[in-house]
Amino acid sequence: MTDPEIVVSLALALGLGLLVGLQRQWATDPIAGIRTFPLISLFGALAALVAGRVGPWVVSAGLVVVAAFLVAANVAEREDDHPAPGITTEVAAVALYLIGAAVLFGYRVQGVVVAGIITVLLHWKTELHRWVSGLAASEIRAVVRLVLVALVILPVLPDRAYDAYGVLNPFRIWMMVVLIVGISLAAYIAYRVFGSRAGTLAAGVLGGLISSTATTVAYAAENKQGRVTAQAGTLVVMIASTVVFLRVLLEIGVVHVAFLPVAAPPLLLLTGGMVLLTALAARRGRAEPLQAQEASPPSGLRTAIVFGLLYGAILFAVAFAEARLDSRWLYAIAGLSGIVDMDAITLSLTELVRDQRLEPERAWRLILVGGLSNIVFKGAALAVLATPALARRVALLFAGTLALGAVLLVGWSA
Repeated sequence: MTDPEIVVSLALALGLGLLVGLQRQWATDPIAGIRTFPLISLFGALAALVAGRVGPWVVSAGLVVVAAFLVAANVAEREDDHPAPGITTEVAAVALYLIGAAVLFGYRVQGVVVAGIITVLLHWKTELHRWVSGLAASEIRAVVRLVLVALVILPVLPDRAYDAYGVLNPFRIWMMVVLIVGISLAAYIAYRVFGSRAGTLAAGVLGGLISSTATTVAYAAENKQGRVTAQAGTLVVMIASTVVFLRVLLEIGVVHVAFLPVAAPPLLLLTGGMVLLTALAARRGRAEPLQAQEASPPSGLRTAIVFGLLYGAILFAVAFAEARLDSRWLYAIAGLSGIVDMDAITLSLTELVRDQRLEPERAWRLILVGGLSNIVFKGAALAVLATPALARRVALLFAGTLALGAVLLVGWSA
């Protein structure tokens, strides 16, 4: 590292120390503030600089010195009859020492990012404590489940196929489980943030992110009991059904982004048509503001396993039909799968495209068939569960959606 680069790194270490020190000084922390934190980060930077000539042990020795000073400061505070504090400031100080060293070793961007995260965590103490205290046990379990499926189970699964078609790979199958659990948890967090004051638009969007089928059934029941008008229920069901296709595109982009240029245009055209139909329906009357239906955190490990089995079964069925059966069987499989779960059929087909086992042009059509099948199922559910007024309104809009989907299936060409 040249002399100018060393000066820049020292200045950056100083700036990061000042950033965290400013927050600690504002919070009136008795251990370290606007002067101590910059000194600690500079100390780390200088230790790293000297380590280049003397040896890496200097950084370790400096860390021990910082820890000793922090222990001494804590002891002094307690002797002055201060209540026993937490160790947040002490941990931040140790981290700033290491950040200062990392900056001198060339990890400037990483140092800036970590220092920024530390500052935010320190400043949001009250908000974070309030948020955690408001979590229910089921929500904590949902987070733990995500950690379990992503960081405990996934790494130990074998990354190889166990079938004749090379598609039943435990690692890849469980990776899709992690993706869906993550998306569901993110949607639930959005519900917790916005759900209590959601209008019709937000109720539909959140419903589509969590489960459009469950949303349709819930609002059908509310409508049947007279708590939601046909106009409001129509808008929520249509918005939720539209968001499904945006979720499908998100999943395609995560699994195989190269498939998006082929799949996105027709699916976005269908989405645009559904948005237009929803807007036309909204002009017929003004819906009252709605609160999003009560949602639960993502289901347990058993549900995740069931999804993984379903995903694997669809993956194998599509690969088998592609290799051994007439292409019409593929559309039958897609249609049946779409009734049960759009995520499974979308992810399985996208993975087959990624592995070059299925043509992208056929894959997006199969995904569309699954989506249209899901719409038919929701229309049937409304016919049974909702009032005739809501069922008729949605049936007309769903008929327009199915017609546009059929045109895209037959007439679309890249």
